[in-house]
Amino acid sequence: MYKHRMNEKESRENHLNLATRAAVLASAGALILGLAACGSDNDVDEASGGETSTTLLHWTYEGEEGPENWGELAPEYAACADGSAQTPIDITGVVDADLTDPEFSYDVKSATVINNGHTIQANAAEGNTVTVDGVIYPLKQIHFHAPSEHTINGEAAAAEVHFVHKTDDGVITVVGVMITDGAEPNAAWQPYVDAMGTAEGSEAPVEVDWASLLPSAHTTYRYSGSLTTPPCTEGVNWFLMTEPVTLSADQIAALTGAYEGNNRPIQPLNDREIEMDTSAG
Repeated sequence: MYKHRMNEKESRENHLNLATRAAVLASAGALILGLAACGSDNDVDEASGGETSTTLLHWTYEGEEGPENWGELAPEYAACADGSAQTPIDITGVVDADLTDPEFSYDVKSATVINNGHTIQANAAEGNTVTVDGVIYPLKQIHFHAPSEHTINGEAAAAEVHFVHKTDDGVITVVGVMITDGAEPNAAWQPYVDAMGTAEGSEAPVEVDWASLLPSAHTTYRYSGSLTTPPCTEGVNWFLMTEPVTLSADQIAALTGAYEGNNRPIQPLNDREIEMDTSAG
């Protein structure tokens, strides 16, 4: 009788232990799925301080995970293949327009430089903005592509830097600056250039005079496009500066020494219009 009662007790305890283990495993599984949903492989991106994906999917600039296959990597990336207003484009056949220049208010110099595996990105401290047609867009970050993603009449520049802005309600405006070879080093750009040695996955503080990174003329080419990395979201306001910024050959070599070939191929213009600002201010 005693042995029988002990067997019943052990059976109940084993059943409870199995139920407890199942509950723990279920909770752990839910936690892992939740973390995966919140994770991001793409810190560059021109969306939230970058063009940020909501998945852990890896993508590259070549091979099976390269640009020609981005649209097949995940349903969230479908616009990379199916979108009709993608970036970058060749700037040609522009329409002249007398437009008000973007109004830059870049005052806070603090930044954090991150090597995210696709580029060297400098995340801006809060307080820097650009105003276009009365709408204020906070600056989130800058990053570079080498060679340039956009081309002008078929010609690429040595590199292109994207100044990524995003409103609280998710509207993205990217200001692109072409980088060309100059005879002298550009002192304003040196703090960012010095950060090219940041190890992948690492970050470091840096002081950047954001306003001094821009060309003296603020006229732009303007069109509606997309993020240039997955998920290739459309509805992005693009402002490509008509005047480039010059860096020395050594400074450009520092950029390309960190990353080169991280440029998405030119995309079809389709029925979009490119306006060129011809105003003086």
